[in-house]
Amino acid sequence: MASKTPPARSRSRTGSRTSEPTGIKERTIEPWSALLDIGRADGRLVREAREGPGRARLVEIPTELHPDVLAGLARVGIERLYSHQAEAIEAAWQKTTIVTTGTASGKSMCFNLPTLETLCSDPFARALYLYPTKALAQDQARALSAFGLSKQVRPAIYDGDTPRDARADIRRNANIVLTNPDMLHVGILPHHGSWERLFSHLRVVVVDEAHVYRGVFGSHVANVLRRLLRIAAAYGSQVRVLLASATIANPIELAQRLTGLEDAALIDRDGSPTPRRQIAMWNPPLTDEALGTRRSPLGETAELLAKLVCDGVRAICFMRSRKGVELLARFVREDLERTDPDLAERVAPYRAGYTPQQRRELEARLMAGELRAVITTDALELGIDIGELDACVVVTFPGTVASLRQMWGRAGRRGKGLAVYVAGEDALDQFFCRHPDEFLERPVEAAILDHENPQIHQAHLLCAAYEGPLSAADAEFFGPRFQAHAEALVSAGLLRKRAGDSHEEYVLRRADRYPAGSVSLRSASPDSFAIVDVSSGELLGQTEAARAFSTVHEGAVYLHLGRSYEVRALDLDARHALVEPFDGDWYTQPKRETDTLIERLLDRRECMGVTLSFGDVSVTETVLAYQRKRLSDHAQVDLIALDMPETTFSTQALWFEPHEVELPLDALLGSLHATEHAQIAVLPLLAMCDRWDIGGLSTNAHPQTGGPTIFIYDGHPGGVGLTRQAYLRFEELCRDAHRLIAECPCKSGCPSCVQSPKCGNLNEPLSKAGARTLLAAMLQA
Repeated sequence: MASKTPPARSRSRTGSRTSEPTGIKERTIEPWSALLDIGRADGRLVREAREGPGRARLVEIPTELHPDVLAGLARVGIERLYSHQAEAIEAAWQKTTIVTTGTASGKSMCFNLPTLETLCSDPFARALYLYPTKALAQDQARALSAFGLSKQVRPAIYDGDTPRDARADIRRNANIVLTNPDMLHVGILPHHGSWERLFSHLRVVVVDEAHVYRGVFGSHVANVLRRLLRIAAAYGSQVRVLLASATIANPIELAQRLTGLEDAALIDRDGSPTPRRQIAMWNPPLTDEALGTRRSPLGETAELLAKLVCDGVRAICFMRSRKGVELLARFVREDLERTDPDLAERVAPYRAGYTPQQRRELEARLMAGELRAVITTDALELGIDIGELDACVVVTFPGTVASLRQMWGRAGRRGKGLAVYVAGEDALDQFFCRHPDEFLERPVEAAILDHENPQIHQAHLLCAAYEGPLSAADAEFFGPRFQAHAEALVSAGLLRKRAGDSHEEYVLRRADRYPAGSVSLRSASPDSFAIVDVSSGELLGQTEAARAFSTVHEGAVYLHLGRSYEVRALDLDARHALVEPFDGDWYTQPKRETDTLIERLLDRRECMGVTLSFGDVSVTETVLAYQRKRLSDHAQVDLIALDMPETTFSTQALWFEPHEVELPLDALLGSLHATEHAQIAVLPLLAMCDRWDIGGLSTNAHPQTGGPTIFIYDGHPGGVGLTRQAYLRFEELCRDAHRLIAECPCKSGCPSCVQSPKCGNLNEPLSKAGARTLLAAMLQA
């Protein structure tokens, strides 16, 4: 939002960032200055940068807005808008619009004002807001109520926590329904007849935090949105879709791929003010130079946070794992209890898994300024309003530059702030520490999804057929190839054809089926295993059948919501894994045998002295054994054999065949293997994904290519476009992989370069030197 005297707002604006040598001292003494002085002195502070301050660009509120909307703006103290908010309002009347301005730039106003205008102008109109988390929906409901338009605007949250006795009233009376993709998929669309008022008068659909919808989840949500637009059209509604996203490389493409709508406007010129923010890259010290091991980032961060809290700084700290959140909070409290017990009580963890009451209490303490530090997963990364914070600490790379910058945007809401990145020993973390300037200026990644992933798309076509017979006209929503997928479902005995009034239709073969109930939006495959905690009888979750044998085999240590469980039994017939809480001092890593079969060549080119191909492959995996390793030093405890059936799934892959490899035969396989690991490690730099979303295979003689070959494949059945991106940017992938290896100071390979935490061969054999030679030759060619 904007006002006559707007508060300082943050945003990601690469052009305003300046990097500086770590030896330069600040001219202004800040509460965190002493901490940074220590880091400069001992070398842990590897780079500093500054961004901002930047002034706001304010414009007058459009006078043509409905008088009630103008009155609502006055109630919340807004006298002028940021320039991008006014641009977004104008664009929203014309076409699908996506807004990608920075954190805390008032993106909500970009879709709230067009929505409020619509509802105030048409008392029958309805709007649907989609949020990836319940907390965001709660936050937006509060923001809408603040306008004081209770007669014209009736927002209501409809999710799994909504009481049963309130649901009928929401369906009848709410004119803004705030929900999430899961509830829309399984609780609203299949029962659209009960939502006739909503669908008959639906005018606006808002998709907030759109960058979250990528990979498998995004591919599902893209199909859910197509089903939504299809049902709305069937009720005669013309819908405008408005999206808001963190800064990403391909916002227009994301909007088009999510909605299936071709014409989209982009609002990305941020008019909000930028605070003065200091950025610090912090690398824990080496504990063993030969092995490349460093001090734990947990211990390092606990020390940093305790110092910041003692110096009067209000801070938020982001960690990737929920277990890490609880551990770090404990470490910080223990540190503070030795010096200031009162401060120790003002540090709290925040993660998923708490009760709604616990979450609300923590959010209230944050807003009131009671807490000095909150340690969280990405539960607070998104746009929830938690008050003003001075510092943000991000522990290890969060997976994407886009997420990192959104997290950093939390710091400096009082006009100045500190943003810290604490590196781990992972390959990407150390790669960034060796290239801090490049890291600070690195462009954000592209959000990749593929709504036509066969497993995902066909599952949603079954859901759509339940909602209403499919016909050739539905190509408008599902795309020109949808009938080929529908025919595949006919062949599989899941759909059947029948003669409609004027055209042929596809309907469910079994009318009593409820397809949405068996489609998880987080899984690429309908075939899955349930994971059950035998100590409580609780269903913890599900895992795809293709991954079950490597993640929940008997004896595996399985992590869920940051807690460790040991698998007691895997029942292949009942399709469930029985687990119980585990507090041992080891973790497990499966040993797998993997084979790939090239099914279809889709593209090929000669480059860098190799033949590079892209296509469909089938991946066959057999879990042979699992290794137990100590948590403290990763040392092997033992290797336990398993007798497991093989699994096969189809996916997309790139593969390349080096033409002339000048390496001895005994070093060749280790060189190919290390090259594969390095390329998988840096692939997340090109696409918004995690290395766990990608698989690989290297062989010195593949039966179909007849020679040395490296395969890199999407780890999800059907693929979601990740390796397609790597194929298109292969030269960049190889360049980053070579730098990762060549610049790592270890002697023969470590977790910061060629060792992988997910290697099915337990990181054997690996030749760091051979991989360096191979990649150097490719770059020379």
